[in-house]
Formats: sequence, structure tokens, C-alpha cells
Amino acid sequence: MRTILRRPDFRLLFGGLLASMTAESILLLALAIWVKDLTGSNGLAGATIFAVIAPMTLAPLVGWVVDRYPRRPFFVAANVVTAALLAPLFTVRDAGDVWVVYLVAALYGLSSITLGAALSGLIRELVPVELLAEANGMLQTVRQGRRLIGPLVGAALYAALGGWALAGIGMVGFLTAAAVVTALPTPQQAPPAARLRWPAELGAGLRHLAGEPALRRALVGYGLGSLVMGFSESLIFAYVDQGLNRDAAFVGVLVTVQGVGGLLGGICSPMLVGRLGEVGTLAAGVAFFSPAALAFAYPDLWLGFVAVLLAGVSLSLTTVGLHTLIQRRTPPPLVGRVAAATQAVVSAPQAFSIGTGALLVGFLHYRVLFALVGVATLAAGSYLWRGRHLSAPSAARPPTPPTRPTLPAPRRPVEDADRRDGDRPRTRRAAAPGGTAARRD
Repeated sequence: MRTILRRPDFRLLFGGLLASMTAESILLLALAIWVKDLTGSNGLAGATIFAVIAPMTLAPLVGWVVDRYPRRPFFVAANVVTAALLAPLFTVRDAGDVWVVYLVAALYGLSSITLGAALSGLIRELVPVELLAEANGMLQTVRQGRRLIGPLVGAALYAALGGWALAGIGMVGFLTAAAVVTALPTPQQAPPAARLRWPAELGAGLRHLAGEPALRRALVGYGLGSLVMGFSESLIFAYVDQGLNRDAAFVGVLVTVQGVGGLLGGICSPMLVGRLGEVGTLAAGVAFFSPAALAFAYPDLWLGFVAVLLAGVSLSLTTVGLHTLIQRRTPPPLVGRVAAATQAVVSAPQAFSIGTGALLVGFLHYRVLFALVGVATLAAGSYLWRGRHLSAPSAARPPTPPTRPTLPAPRRPVEDADRRDGDRPRTRRAAAPGGTAARRD
């Protein structure tokens, strides 16, 4: 990953994202723990994650908006707005204010779609195609590395100061990201394409996903896995409470260990993309979630650490594989809509899964549900693996031919220079008086 860090523009973008990723690493889990403490309900805690994911249904509209504006200023403005959206959390006091947490979570989810679509397009403009996997792997490595300390710091701050402190830290993180990214040079914009009517533009991302075989296969397989992977958002609280007999804040410890797995997955993901291709890397990521879920079915602390480690590897591989595939197989003016539409297509079953898991955990034992998740994700990973040929490994792609220096053309006689389209000589013309051309005999 040293190559991508040699680029000054990416280093600047990377510095800004460090601040926002730190805020993200402590904020989302803290909201769920906050609801758990206010209500005492595992299902309501998991529903916090559902509130974040539910706005994904608006992703096609968000992507259409993102693609209508220059990437850098739009990304800066979105970070500022995200910071402002966290302000209502300062009014939360007791269980009667849980609706405020859900409202902020839903708005934060909508902002997350916007930031993700804008960032995907910004990376596509800044980074050469051959370095996309490396750039995505680098960002995913750091994002997961934040989990090594973010959840623990967030849990400690929450225990000491309450959720208001986490809201303040989140606001500072997003504002810092906006300030740093402002210094990025604005990439040269391509000439605007002919605009279609807005319904056609709105559905352009979905049409591209449906018409591109590799993207279609990736989304079907990942969507099938997401139908059950979302169960874990509620099941993890039941696992900690009923299986390990620990407080809800211990979830932060497990997420920290998951960050170690995410760190390893992010480091290895560019190499896997080079060897397996994007669809193959995505298949490996979905399949890695299967042994993690099966390990959760048995309540043992050390086995639980192994499970979250594998889950972290799974998350990084799926993220890098899918994002790189989108950026490589999508025209730059369409990246925002395709990235947002992808989030919608993937997150719709995941939102349904989280909601279903929050209900099922009250009727079925969490161990049975984790076993179901393990079997289903293994099947989804196998489906993706069979389609890995749709995206050739980057190591197997023909290299870009080197540019040869252009040699000066030899001087030719006037007679040869005037010959075109065969051997018939063209008659030379001379300007006649008055600007008309006269034939020369």
C-alpha cells in the first residue's frame, strides 16, 4: 500500500477520513448501547441499527443528487451537515427520549449513504484504476483498525460522561474531515453528459447494476447473505447477555477484537483482488462469515473472540471487493448513483434481516439463529464463488502497453503527399482572384 500513499492528493483525503472514521467507530455502537441502557431491551438495541439502515431505500434518489454536483465540495458539505445532525442527541435524558436516538440514527444513516456515494466517486476521480483496490484496502484497513481502540474509548466515555460526550466527539470528527478535505485540489471535470429526464437519470444506477454481469452476480449473492447476516446485530446482545453473562458494554470489547480481523482483511484484500478478482474476493468475504456465526452458537469467550475475528476479516473482504468492482465497472459520471443503488440493493435485505432478527430473538434461542446464519452465508458464498470468472484477477489482466515515443514522419515528395485514397493523385488547387478555387492544368 506504499504506492497509493505516495500520492499527495490521496494522503490529504486519507488524513481527513481518519477524523470521520474515528467518529464513526465510536458512535454507531454507542447509540445501540445507549438504547439498551435506557430500555433494557435487546430487541430495541438492535432496532437502533435498523434505524440506521432503513433510509437505504432512498439510495437511488441520494445517488442522483450526488452525481449532479462536483465531488469534493459536495463531500465537504455532507460532512458539515452530518455533524449538525448529531446535535439533537444532547436532549436525550431517559427512556422517553429514545425516539430522538432513533431519529438521529435514521438521519445519520441517510447521511452515511450520501458520504459513501460521494467518497466512492471522489476516489474514482483521484486514483488511477490500477490502484483502486489498494486505495480501498488502505481505507478499509484504517477503518477497521479504528475499532481496536474506538469502541473501548467510546464505551469508557459513555460510562464516564454519557452519550452526550460521544455526540460531541462525533461532531468534531466530521467537521475536521470537512476542513481537511477542503484543501484537496478539485479534479478536472469531464464534459457534462447529455441530461435525460429525471426518472431515467434516477434509475440509471439500477439499470447499470442489472446490465453488468459481474455486478449483478455480486449483488444477488451478497444480498442473499445479507438476508441473514443482519440477525447478528440483535443476536450479539443476546450472546453477551445470555451466553457470556456480561453487561451490554462488553459488546465494545468484541467489536474491538473484530477490528483486528478487519485490519488483517484490509491488508490482505488488495492481494486477494489481484489473485481472485473482485467477485472472488467478495465470495471469500461472505463465506468467512459462516464459521464466525457457527462459532457464536456455542457460548465460550475465547471461541467468541475467534468468531468476531473472522467476522472482521469477512467485513473487510466484502467491502473492498464490492467497492473496487463498482469503481472499475462503472463510468465515472455514474459512480455516485451506482454506489448508492448498491447500498440500497444490499441494505434492503439487511434492514429486513435486522428487523426480523430483533423479533426472532424474542421467540427463538440465539444459538439456533446463529446456526441458521452460518448455513445461509456459506450457501451465498458458494454462489458467488461460482461466478468469480466474471471479474478476472488483476494479476491476469493484460498489462497496459507502454507508450512508444512518436518518431517524426519522413519528408515525402509533394507528389506523394498529395495522394489520398489510393494511387489517384488529387489535382492541386490554387486560390483564384476573389477567393474562389481554380483548377491548375
